[in-house]
Amino acid sequence: PHHLVECFKSTLDEVREADVLVHVVDVSHPNFEDQIHTVNETLNDLGARDKDTIMIFNKIDAYVTPEIDEFNLEEEVAPLTLGDFKKSWMAHNNAPAIFISATKKENIEEFKQLLYDKVKALHTSRYPYDKLLY
Repeated sequence: PHHLVECFKSTLDEVREADVLVHVVDVSHPNFEDQIHTVNETLNDLGARDKDTIMIFNKIDAYVTPEIDEFNLEEEVAPLTLGDFKKSWMAHNNAPAIFISATKKENIEEFKQLLYDKVKALHTSRYPYDKLLY
C-alpha cells in the first residue's frame, strides 16, 4: 500500500544499495499475486527493478487451493494448485525461485544453497582472483 511505502521510504532507499534482493512471498495469503505485483511496482519506482532477485515463496504448508465459485461468471481461469502455480512461475520468470515452509524447515537448505551460489557468483565477478568463498 502506498501509505506504507511513504512510511518506509528511508528503509526502501536501502534497496538501491543492495546487491541481491530476497523477495519473500506469503503464498498462503489469498492475494499474494497482487502483492508480488505491488512490490515489483515499488521496486520499479525506486529504480531497483533490475536488481538480482531471489523469489522465496513461503508458507507452502499453509497454501490452500482457492475454491471455484460456480456462480461467479467473471472468473475466467480456474484457481491453480501450488504445483501448477510453481510450474507456471518457473516457466514464465527468469528470477531464481524456491518454495519453502520456514516453520517446517522444508527446502531451507535449498534456499541457503541458492543464496550462497548467488553471493559467490557476485563475489567471483568482482574479485576474480580471491577464493575466499570457495
